[in-house]
Amino acid sequence: MKTVLFVCHANTCRSVMAQVLLEKMLAERNGRARVRVRSGGVGHTARDGMIPSLDARLLLREDGIHLTETAILSTDLRRHPEVVAAADLILTMTARQKLELAALPESDGRPVFTLKEFVGEDGDIADPVGQDEDTHRACRDEIKRCLELSLDRLLVTIALDR
Repeated sequence: MKTVLFVCHANTCRSVMAQVLLEKMLAERNGRARVRVRSGGVGHTARDGMIPSLDARLLLREDGIHLTETAILSTDLRRHPEVVAAADLILTMTARQKLELAALPESDGRPVFTLKEFVGEDGDIADPVGQDEDTHRACRDEIKRCLELSLDRLLVTIALDR
């Protein structure tokens, strides 16, 4: 089974949304690809065991995803380099996170892209934490758009890797 790892700062909002949105997209393809989807945080505020943000959980409900507080608990990738080492494809939310991840020896040789870069676009997916519901919704929609645009490439990339 291949593994896709989404990375953001604290692993409570953007990477969690990306994880469950991709899981839903893959399930809608009737398990066409055997892919494990994980997420983690690489920033200084990443901590093991934090729950997904309420804003993220509420907005995911609009997509029919009912994520409980404990369905996904945050993972600090600096404390768990084995999660990075097990990834076949790593997608970060920002260029800075891509650089921080590249500093981890376990990422060496792994395909690492920002999510927008993977789609063929420039820019980052900004952190909506501390902002209003509309900002969180726009973030979710941007993640979903990028995943929809890149789903076929993602499946090909991980099928050809290793």
